[in-house]
Amino acid sequence: MQNFEYYTPTKVYFGKGEENRAGEILTAYGATKVLVLYGGQSAKKSGVLDRVEKSLCEARIPYVLQGGVHPNPRLSHARAVIELCKKEHVDFLLPVGGGSVIDEAKCIGMGLCYEGDVWDIYTRKEPDHGCIPLGTILTIAAAGSEMSWASVMTNEDGWFKLGYQNDVLRPVFTIMNPELTYTLPPYQTACGVVDMIMHILERFFSPHAEDDLTDEIAAAIIRNVIKNGEIVKMTPCDYNARFQIMWAGSLAHNGILEGGNGKGDWGAHHIEMEISAIFDVAHGAGLAAVWPSWARYVCKKDIARFAKLARSVFSVNEVEDEKAALEGINRMEQFFHSIDMPTSLTELGVVPTEEQYWEMAGKCTHNDTKREGAFGQLTAKDIYNIYKMAQ
Repeated sequence: MQNFEYYTPTKVYFGKGEENRAGEILTAYGATKVLVLYGGQSAKKSGVLDRVEKSLCEARIPYVLQGGVHPNPRLSHARAVIELCKKEHVDFLLPVGGGSVIDEAKCIGMGLCYEGDVWDIYTRKEPDHGCIPLGTILTIAAAGSEMSWASVMTNEDGWFKLGYQNDVLRPVFTIMNPELTYTLPPYQTACGVVDMIMHILERFFSPHAEDDLTDEIAAAIIRNVIKNGEIVKMTPCDYNARFQIMWAGSLAHNGILEGGNGKGDWGAHHIEMEISAIFDVAHGAGLAAVWPSWARYVCKKDIARFAKLARSVFSVNEVEDEKAALEGINRMEQFFHSIDMPTSLTELGVVPTEEQYWEMAGKCTHNDTKREGAFGQLTAKDIYNIYKMAQ
């Protein structure tokens, strides 16, 4: 087992109607001018924005309302909102939405603490200079950004999609009401289910995984998400199932599943990020499309690890590790199909050219100067092969 640090400072307000306490909570954190950030019209149609605004008004907290966040959040939009926040003297951020809205809020928060271009931080040209405080109101259970230290942004200049991780990005609080996810389209719900399972699997496939306790927690959460993902497909307003999925999304990405196993692989995530950067697909759907091919390509690097996943999540009874491993991958693929997720690029609706395959593989490996994934250790050629397998 490896030494590790575990830090999760985010205070969670979980349950029905908790968004109505936004003003009270922000007052406790000393907010004097708040940016309420959201994506499209769904936040307005659902009524959650009206309730948040009412709560802020009752608490006499001035705020700026800003929408327009893209599902794969754009750097150009974040830059514009940074300038707006400077002009309005905003000192607290309140994203209302899912991972994209929260990730952009984190980008904005860093941009308000740095005089240069915030993209310098994502490219590691500049260390972070801090982040103004933010809380979140979660409306999509998926990315886990409401408790994580990460932010992912897309730069339209070259279509680069990069992530940045730092503890300064952890929200000080998150408000989580499962009822806010009732009206999500089934496709969006399913994308979220895949995303949180992938966050768990990225950590499960660590080259130094020896922590049985963390493995058991990971498997239990995946089993729970699979069970409840199938329930909400049939009954979208099942509060208990939505409750389980929303909490699982946070546990999948707040660091608890690293434990003594290390940070994990993240190869499949980075392979998908190049797809969603260029083709603007939903992240969860993209992960479902590439993960089975990634898994089959790398599984022999540690076949026993894949066999352990198959037995602990799907109760696969195969005695031989290789047969068990491949059956586990098949079962995961079958689950993705059961919730109407794609398991190939064709099903995703993406048909890259040869040039685009190599472009994505090159970006993923910094022009083949680094290996992608701690577990997989993939070259540009390996990633090209995975893309082709996933056609």
